[in-house]
Amino acid sequence: MTTSTTHALAAAGAALLLVPVAAGAAAAAAPASTAALRPTQVGPALGALHGTTGYVLGPVKDLRLDPFAQSAADPLNNALAVQPDNGVPQVSTTAATGSLSGGGGAKDLPVAGLLLGALPGH
Repeated sequence: MTTSTTHALAAAGAALLLVPVAAGAAAAAAPASTAALRPTQVGPALGALHGTTGYVLGPVKDLRLDPFAQSAADPLNNALAVQPDNGVPQVSTTAATGSLSGGGGAKDLPVAGLLLGALPGH
């Protein structure tokens, strides 16, 4: 390669490097965009949320809460019952723990089950 060829290639490379800078300067000189954002659409978002809530909450309501249910190691299977002397019927803990020791989920609990029944899902 001769010296004049080397100088010509260096000049061509410098010209190629300066082209993006010139294009950026031209873009900076362009007028600002007048595009505006669209107003927020809340209705479709809430509709999608309502439609998917049942699919999310259904398995949570059916989830087995006592992993030892229906086994010999279940601590909730031990019931305590008291028979008062004044004619009041027997009071037992099976009303609170019976649904869990039987393998039920949160929807089977006495009070929480009523509240969870109001939510969408199974």
